[in-house]
Amino acid sequence: MTVADLVPPAAPHVPAGRHRALREPALRGDLHVADGVVEKITATALGEVPEIGGTARRVLGVAVGSDDLPHVTATVSGGAVVLDAAVSVVYPAPVAPATDRARAHVVDRVGELTGLRVERVDITVTALTRPPISPRRRELT
Repeated sequence: MTVADLVPPAAPHVPAGRHRALREPALRGDLHVADGVVEKITATALGEVPEIGGTARRVLGVAVGSDDLPHVTATVSGGAVVLDAAVSVVYPAPVAPATDRARAHVVDRVGELTGLRVERVDITVTALTRPPISPRRRELT
């Protein structure tokens, strides 16, 4: 009897974790992107367009809260999404070209990040805002 007879054969090597072989895409399962996830992605994408700003929630016509990001509602159905956004446009930017740029950017970014087909993007401009004022610097001499 030899040592090789006493040692059990090694199990075949199976990579663990993310390095294991993937099955065919159709066998891996489904991916569902929630409406809220698409809403956050869309709001962030709109914030990437220089002329587009957020909208503050209003109570009796008075702005309440922050207006950092646009308000977005998304409806995901199958592999498609319909978006409705409320934004502000920085004055004096022309509204139609600014919203056209925003719409095109949203279609690209949402499609790229979620894999969903954007069927429609409705944009409501709720306000014209002033451009942000940069703080003045004092020169120390």
